[in-house]
Amino acid sequence: MTALLLLLIASAIVPLKRPVDRPNAAISQNVGAASAAVQDDEDIALYEAVIRKIEAGQHYYDFIADEHRLRRFPVTPGFAVRLPSLAYIEAGLNKLHLGVPMSIAIMLATVAAWWRRFSEEPGIGRLHRLATAMAFVGASLAVNAHYYALHELWAGMLLMLSFGLHRPGTAEQPGRWGAALLCAALALFIREHSLPFVLLMGAIAGWRRQWQEAAAWIALVVAFLAALALHLHIVSGLTLPTDPHGESWLAFRGLSGWLGNIVQSGNLRLLPHWLAGPLAVLTMLGWAGWRSPAGTFAFLISVGYGFAFMIAGRWDNFYWGAMIAPMLTAGLIFAPRALRSLVTAAGPGEQARKAIAR
Repeated sequence: MTALLLLLIASAIVPLKRPVDRPNAAISQNVGAASAAVQDDEDIALYEAVIRKIEAGQHYYDFIADEHRLRRFPVTPGFAVRLPSLAYIEAGLNKLHLGVPMSIAIMLATVAAWWRRFSEEPGIGRLHRLATAMAFVGASLAVNAHYYALHELWAGMLLMLSFGLHRPGTAEQPGRWGAALLCAALALFIREHSLPFVLLMGAIAGWRRQWQEAAAWIALVVAFLAALALHLHIVSGLTLPTDPHGESWLAFRGLSGWLGNIVQSGNLRLLPHWLAGPLAVLTMLGWAGWRSPAGTFAFLISVGYGFAFMIAGRWDNFYWGAMIAPMLTAGLIFAPRALRSLVTAAGPGEQARKAIAR
């Protein structure tokens, strides 16, 4: 309980945006926010330009390196160049004027999938409707048109949909995972940051001895790695000796990296710093306190990505948090229950029982 309290206090204090050395703290926060926004807009401008060129009939690998150089974006390492999947998808959607309708459809499908999953999971009771409402708060990020060109937005929503559609199997009955696999596969080929989600799905399937499902997730990983290797090979052939090397993603920002990514890339960004940081922590606590397959998976995925954000990703990579921020929001509904359990466990009665047992 003491560790949680210290973590909540720290989450309300640590920077969630790029720190700037200025004498006035308020000015520093504003400058940091503006810096992140500028980088964000530059990324979006690049991706939108790529989509327009594909709409005009150009081939992705014929122009992508020059487009990066024009905007002073790195071409090396090859991971700095996005996979072409989303650019072709969005170009096709734009030609049919289906970009906005598709984002709305994904949001509604996600909320519906989570409604059904919450109704089938054990131990939720009357929290069913509230949990779905909070899932809607997270999923509503899908209709933020400013970020339509960002790969993390679409990949994160597809992962949230995959999570809602997935039904883990038991020793007596196989699960339902085909639709979840397809959604996660599309997310993975849009953004490679989806790989931890896929690996965790496969690991849990194996732990439950659902060998057919585990094999399907493994096959997806193998197919993706082959496609990624081909992409990196093509990009390496486009590089020039004069191309600058991209900055390292190993930034070791600690708690600021974890909470900053989650808050800035989700709807918690609309809240003041002192409240948004602790709420991001409580989402993880809530999932940990809900003893169900969904709760266990959400807790593990939040811890895994949280740890990754603590060591990797610069301040201008905050939008990586959109990979999981939408799906974590519903965990807040279970936080009060988890807090009550912690208080009870730390209470005098529990301590007395432990003393007697010893």
